Amino acid sequence: MSRKLDGFMRGVNLGGWLSQCKPSKEQYDSFITEDDIKTIKSWGLDHVRLPVDYELVQEKDGTFKESGFAYIKNAIDWCKNAGLNLILDLHKAVGYSFYEGTGEKGFFDEPEYQELFYSLWAEFAVRYGHYEDMLCFELLNEVTKKEYSAEWNRIARTCIARIRKSAPTIRILVGSYWNNHVMAVRDLEPPYDENIVYNFHCYEPLIFTHQGAHWITTMNTKFRMPLLSTWKEYAEYTAANVNQEGDNFSKYDANDVPDESYFENLFADAIKVAEERNVELYCGEYGVIENAEPEETVKWYKLINAVFEKHSIGRAAWSYKKMNFGIADERMNDVRKELLKLL
Repeated sequence: MSRKLDGFMRGVNLGGWLSQCKPSKEQYDSFITEDDIKTIKSWGLDHVRLPVDYELVQEKDGTFKESGFAYIKNAIDWCKNAGLNLILDLHKAVGYSFYEGTGEKGFFDEPEYQELFYSLWAEFAVRYGHYEDMLCFELLNEVTKKEYSAEWNRIARTCIARIRKSAPTIRILVGSYWNNHVMAVRDLEPPYDENIVYNFHCYEPLIFTHQGAHWITTMNTKFRMPLLSTWKEYAEYTAANVNQEGDNFSKYDANDVPDESYFENLFADAIKVAEERNVELYCGEYGVIENAEPEETVKWYKLINAVFEKHSIGRAAWSYKKMNFGIADERMNDVRKELLKLL
């Protein structure tokens, strides 16, 4: 049994507030308020994951923006008052974003970009390290390409060392390549110290969770499917709509449909690695796109939740509201009560 990330077992992302948005004071002041934090607490969850883009707090020349840090401090205070914990996730850094459309590039080649990354995390450590009883740091969201793996391990280790100067024991989450894919956990370096957490994301099977997603260039935006399609259909639908490396489902009987064993098999190697290295394992994002029928979404959550619970894996669903995955959105009204039991 891998170690359990106490206090971060059942959470939700605050996507679209301080990240993946058009930066403006109006956006920052209104998208999430303290009332939303109280709602999340009423849902029975224990934490939130807060994605933050560097532009909120840092200019490209490294100058810090005090106004941006104030929003992070508000989030921490609201959570502390509500009895929730928080993961501070750097979703975009100077020179890097999981989404190439932002135009950020060069992070893995340019030492000056890496130094800006280190300096920002050093600043976060000074400002927020003393909240370690209710706060974790997450170094960077979704490294994409496998060829970045060795360089990312080096950068992560250097950054952790910088953080440790001011926050020697705060828990730090590190994810691997293929957008934090669970199958890439093995290629993370052994933990820097006992307060490192291995982080992965799970939107598998992608053809179901991202059915009709307009940002997948090969996807038919009108494509829809039920969860309990056969594996033969999954393979055909994936080949027609998803032009990226992933599961071809050949290990399953073509006429069978998904059940809990799918996620057992998917997570098995990461669980083994976490146990071998005595590291906590955490899923920082998982969820189903709004194009799926709400009842189908619940079915998917039921399968993945069973495996999370069996192996004591902490997690945060994507996302609280909007962002194409919103749990608080009106379309989920009829199933939300059932869904919340499965987060």
